[in-house]
Amino acid sequence: MDSTAESLLAAQGQAEDLFNASVASGIMRPGIRESELSDAIDVLARERYGLRRHWHRRVVRSGPNTVLTYYDGPSDRILEDGDLVVLDFGPVFGEWEADYGRTYLVGADPLKQRLIADVEAAFRRGKAHALADPSITAGSLYDYVVGLAREYGWQFGAATAGHLIGHFPHEPNRADRHFVIEHGNTVPIHERDSQGRPRHWILEIHFVDPAAGLGAFVEELLTL
Repeated sequence: MDSTAESLLAAQGQAEDLFNASVASGIMRPGIRESELSDAIDVLARERYGLRRHWHRRVVRSGPNTVLTYYDGPSDRILEDGDLVVLDFGPVFGEWEADYGRTYLVGADPLKQRLIADVEAAFRRGKAHALADPSITAGSLYDYVVGLAREYGWQFGAATAGHLIGHFPHEPNRADRHFVIEHGNTVPIHERDSQGRPRHWILEIHFVDPAAGLGAFVEELLTL
């Protein structure tokens, strides 16, 4: 494994640890606002890792806000008992970025627990599908995971399902749609960069039921 891969995996491991510590701390509870939860996790990240920056804005969504995309600007909800809560953070550990997303349930609800289980299972299947096909394109991977949403009885909640990840700050062409997992993109996932180095991608799975106001999200490294 090359040093880039090792650094990306280490950054993701720290992000996972941060989320686990946030849950264990009890700050994710009914009565706290989404913005307050976001700030509390950021404080924890600064205390635990000396974290000083995130490469994208911190996203905390609860209840019906979980059906919205990253680009939407919902109201700042107060968490309620029984809420689904989506966390999507992009912490930068040293010079390496993580992009990590998970969904949690405040309380207990069988349908919402099934949604979380389904989106996590779909992530594993999407990753396995991509790694097993050396010629898979970003567009065909997107279409595959959208099909998984239908298979599990949900809708896919976004027009994209991931992107490149790497060293911080990003390479200049990072914003190019060429490097996004979306319908119609013919870029091979396993294509190497101009220097012959492997590219690494993030996979994002977002399942929703808009009518019921339910959404769940999982995001982490695809190619590692």
